[in-house]
Amino acid sequence: MSQRQRRILVTSALPYANGSIHLGHLLEHIQTDIWVRFQRLRGNVCYSVCADDAHGTPVMLKAQELGITPEEMVAKTRAEHHQDLLDFYVEYNNYYVTHSQENKELCELIYKRLDEKGYISKRAINQLYDPEKQMFLPDRFVKGTCPKCGAEDQNGDSCDVCGATYSPTELKNPRSVVSGAEPVMKESEHYFFDLPQFEGMLKTWINSGVVQKEMANKFNEWFEQGLQQWDISRDAPYFGFEIPGAPNKFFYVWVDAPVGYMASFKNYCDTNGIDGDFFWNTGNDSELYHFIGKDISYFHCLFWPAMLEGAGFRKPTAVNIHGFVTVNGAKMSKSRGTFIKARTYLDHLNPEYLRYYYASKLNDSVADIDLNLPDLAQKVNADLVGKVVNIASRCAGFITKKFDGKLSDNIENPELLKAFQKAEDEIAYCFEDRHYHKAIREIMGLADRANQYIDAQAPWVTIKDADKQAFTHDVCSMGIHLFRILMIYLTPVLPKLSEQAQAFLNDDFTWAGAQDIKLGHEINKFKAMISRVDVEKIEAMVEASKENLKETPSKAPQALDAPHTDNASPLASDPISETIEFDDFAKVDLRVVKIVHAESVEKADKLLRLELDLGGETRQVFAGIKSAYDPADLIGKHTVMVANLAPRKMRFGMSEGMVLAAGPGGSDLYILNPDDGAVPGMRVK
Repeated sequence: MSQRQRRILVTSALPYANGSIHLGHLLEHIQTDIWVRFQRLRGNVCYSVCADDAHGTPVMLKAQELGITPEEMVAKTRAEHHQDLLDFYVEYNNYYVTHSQENKELCELIYKRLDEKGYISKRAINQLYDPEKQMFLPDRFVKGTCPKCGAEDQNGDSCDVCGATYSPTELKNPRSVVSGAEPVMKESEHYFFDLPQFEGMLKTWINSGVVQKEMANKFNEWFEQGLQQWDISRDAPYFGFEIPGAPNKFFYVWVDAPVGYMASFKNYCDTNGIDGDFFWNTGNDSELYHFIGKDISYFHCLFWPAMLEGAGFRKPTAVNIHGFVTVNGAKMSKSRGTFIKARTYLDHLNPEYLRYYYASKLNDSVADIDLNLPDLAQKVNADLVGKVVNIASRCAGFITKKFDGKLSDNIENPELLKAFQKAEDEIAYCFEDRHYHKAIREIMGLADRANQYIDAQAPWVTIKDADKQAFTHDVCSMGIHLFRILMIYLTPVLPKLSEQAQAFLNDDFTWAGAQDIKLGHEINKFKAMISRVDVEKIEAMVEASKENLKETPSKAPQALDAPHTDNASPLASDPISETIEFDDFAKVDLRVVKIVHAESVEKADKLLRLELDLGGETRQVFAGIKSAYDPADLIGKHTVMVANLAPRKMRFGMSEGMVLAAGPGGSDLYILNPDDGAVPGMRVK
């Protein structure tokens, strides 16, 4: 698929410089890195920048606690963050820090332009003051009861339960996080940005497709509530940039944090002789994308574009918003300690396991992603080890030992090769639109076809027949061709594995290279590329994180046939014990499947073992429907399954999903039958 060369600037939200990166943070950085690597592999000019978010009261207080300056603490934390990201193969063109001269100058420039145009005002306000620490309390240093929904222990700026935003002074029963004292009201003069003047522009921009539809709907609710002037100043003591002409008044951290994107890129451009202004000026064909979590969407989709518009800079092409990472169904939270640090993971597991697992789950929605470690092990072992790398390991030895390390001059199955090459457009579309999970599903469907082809041709048998040597050469070469295409498609997700594949294949990958055919090409001796996930290492990692990892009962809904328990037989009259939110239900991925094999399970009264075709991928599922169906009658039928249920190891084998069935039980139990036009792999909506 030919295309013009695009010029793109990409940013990720800035890690805060008062703590370590955890696996929740990595979701975003990996999502960003996959997209950037894809763009570069396609031949586009794509820069990516990030930085440590250095300013604010938390950094100042943490540095005081450690007995060092904020600058010293930030430098140390930034180095730790950057190394963690590099070790997960997340490579930014520049990983900088917001406490920089470039950022100071850009903040002052934007403020000056906004002030000159009348968008800045000042007035005295009452705010909460800690009488013990003798300091005004920033939003996040006040906790109390949400004034909207009544949830307790909520931060001073927004509620984690209902999503409402408010002033700290609106909190009920407030307390200082710093000392625990009850804060008092105290007057101070503050500076405000006139956000309501940009309401019309923001409505048009937000509803133009720059954010996901569900987020646009959320912003429209906020518009209905009315935009408020934004307090952009904080009182001393504060670690940040002083506002020009306003002694002891500092820019609020959320003013200089997004400007930090500009500053990081400027630092890179100044060092490398690049015209960085081109990407921030209006009226050109450059593109600007932000990748962020849904918790900071308010700042990136209201305040930030309004600041850019008011100061004469371009607005983002899109703001790509993702959900949180959960552990056992509960949100990961640094404040509550439910996180696994990036470094702890790296001490035990291959970083590409996590890159692949996240990619297999990521789409363009803001739904949360659950971190299920047994599922990670099963997925990596089945897909990367058992399918993709297995293709090369099955074919390479014959090429090296019997055919002088050179591929055949013939393509044994042109139709199959063409199918792999033709998949490029669909997979590219999936990466471009951040449907990584669908790209992975397409790629693994191809991997299944490649293995089926090798199984059918059985080169380990034909190699023994002198008359079939040329045929064996063609078959093994065909396998290598298919492996090469799969690895090109997986390069954005698995850069290290791709490097190993390129060394083995004696090749340099480009996205367009999937259309090339390497006839007579010399390859190198195959070396092991990726090992199976060691369950003991997962257990060791969890043990090392025990003080941080909190077990929380899952609130995921149960499907009716409950195949993971041998004797399950829920009745239609069972009471509804718990309600769920729509977002919970939206996580369930329902797929049409074809039952290609069915058999009874010995020593199990209710279970059938089903092999299900999802459209190129085969899953094994144990379903508690034996009382209602003869296995032979099920073969060839279509039904519906929950495709994203975490695999469950049973004493009969691994169950990799759940088929849907309903009824009072016994012989009156009915699997779901989709319409005749349904095909395996089709999503049920």
